[in-house]
Amino acid sequence: MPETLELLKKLISAPGLSGYEGPVSQLVAEAWEAITDELQTSRVGSLQGLQCGTGTDPRPKILLATHMDAIGLMVSGYAGDCLRVTSVGGVDHRVLPGQSVTVHGREDLPGLVAQPPANLIPGGDKKKPVAMQYLLVDVGLNAEELRQKVRVGDLISFAQEPLEMGENTVAGHSLDNRVSVVALTLALEDLRDRSHAWDVWAVATAQEEETMAGAKTSAYDLRPELAVAVDVTFGEGPGAPKHKAYPLGEGVTLGWGPTVHPVLHAEFKKIAQELEIPFALEPLPRRSGTDADALQLSTVGIPTMVVSIPLRYMHTPVEMVSLKDIKRAGRLLAEFVARLPLDYMDTLTWKESVSLS
Repeated sequence: MPETLELLKKLISAPGLSGYEGPVSQLVAEAWEAITDELQTSRVGSLQGLQCGTGTDPRPKILLATHMDAIGLMVSGYAGDCLRVTSVGGVDHRVLPGQSVTVHGREDLPGLVAQPPANLIPGGDKKKPVAMQYLLVDVGLNAEELRQKVRVGDLISFAQEPLEMGENTVAGHSLDNRVSVVALTLALEDLRDRSHAWDVWAVATAQEEETMAGAKTSAYDLRPELAVAVDVTFGEGPGAPKHKAYPLGEGVTLGWGPTVHPVLHAEFKKIAQELEIPFALEPLPRRSGTDADALQLSTVGIPTMVVSIPLRYMHTPVEMVSLKDIKRAGRLLAEFVARLPLDYMDTLTWKESVSLS
């Protein structure tokens, strides 16, 4: 899996916060250029790649969505020689002190997240994790230089280098959801060498962490007959309840709940069993918390599936994932697409009685 690792490390080393995905979108476009027939950027910044099917035109379309945006910080003000910050996406403030960051001002500046001494924090908060409103980013400049080089509204991304841990495990920031972008890339590479009747729209969506605008607008724009959201889910780790988390390296999860079409769930399950791809059923009794929530409700309603990759320490700068699971997700996506007959939509109906056993 050297190429998989190389692409993953490249993608998570690029900034691309929610709503500002340009830098990572460019890298994804480079990876997809040779394996798609058409590339375009939507009006809200999602990258949309078409891989044409072999069926008779007009062909049905499937949309495979993997969000490419990441969480991070934004400059909200100044505090002497330091910057005050606010969050972009769901940042866990407890893990921020001491983290390395890059401040994307008039030029990129290396910085550190610092917390004030306890005596400067209001009494009731002294013994608690320091809240975001008290945290500062220090880039080593004096107040005058700082104001010349950094503006309120400038972005701040995590700067830790990817860490290889053993043969198949990688840790780093922004793995949510760049790992799924890699899985989708693997699926496109597989499908490029195979016959598939349907057109495939691969979409690296924008703004999933904040608005889901990318999934909403791409679904309206492309009008697919089917959609699959590929994202990460909670991996087993210290303190994670076993009934709500899934082990790294032991396969993907297949979503089950109102966002997921029951027949698609059954199809993915059947294919995974045939290919001996390990998987777990993931209950999603309300919203899935993925692009699927937006995809399913677009136009007249799009039958949608959720496939997830277990990720440890989600929404921190030290997320952890297994390369094996990324590869499995890519293979499962490709196999599902390759098996779709042209008349699939003529037989697809909502069947709540699909067996989970």
